[in-house]
Amino acid sequence: MIGKYDLIAIPVVDNENCMVGIVTVDDAMEVIEEETTEDISIMAGIVAPSEESYFATSVWEHAKSRFPWLLFLMLSATLSGLVLGRFEAALIAMPILNTFVPMLTGTGGNCGSQSSTLVIRGLATDEIEIKDILKIIIKELRVGLLVGFLLAIVNGIRIIIMYHDPVLSVTLGITLICTVILAKTIGCTLPLVAKKMGLDPALMAGPMIATLVDIVTLVIYFGLAKAFLI
Repeated sequence: MIGKYDLIAIPVVDNENCMVGIVTVDDAMEVIEEETTEDISIMAGIVAPSEESYFATSVWEHAKSRFPWLLFLMLSATLSGLVLGRFEAALIAMPILNTFVPMLTGTGGNCGSQSSTLVIRGLATDEIEIKDILKIIIKELRVGLLVGFLLAIVNGIRIIIMYHDPVLSVTLGITLICTVILAKTIGCTLPLVAKKMGLDPALMAGPMIATLVDIVTLVIYFGLAKAFLI
């Protein structure tokens, strides 16, 4: 309200509408700073953000707040390894397939993070509500389709120039389009689900989405590779 109406202070009233105090713009700024710091820390995978400054926080406290989320992500990444192991025969038949895995998983993770960041921001500013989930998914599907198509064209030209393999180009192109669409969908949905469950939407940003998208991307990629190339 202070930001929307350029107020200096907001009165606080009791049940009889008698003023019992005020909330000043300075008070609001302090809360905004605290909440923003907490959200940024959670999005980076820090379980218990410290109220102290970076240098005032001990090495032990830094490590203790970062370790649990990193442990969870490390163990969950095992699923990606299981997917790669399942398609070991495809990698042996065409070792070149392995060279495109970082590009595909990185693109998927980045796309998911973009969508989640925008949704989390919208939830924080009350621009987005849980009831808007269908509208958001439809919009992100359209964005994902357009972005994926453009990325597929650019990458397809690169593949043809470098490897002279149209089938490989098409395979990667379809994979990119599917990956971007799914990443956008996952990225915009998870924060809303977290909000519905009473959790902080920031928990579903960055690392969590990247891990989920990696698994989905690998399944799509090697499934298409087996169908078109092997």
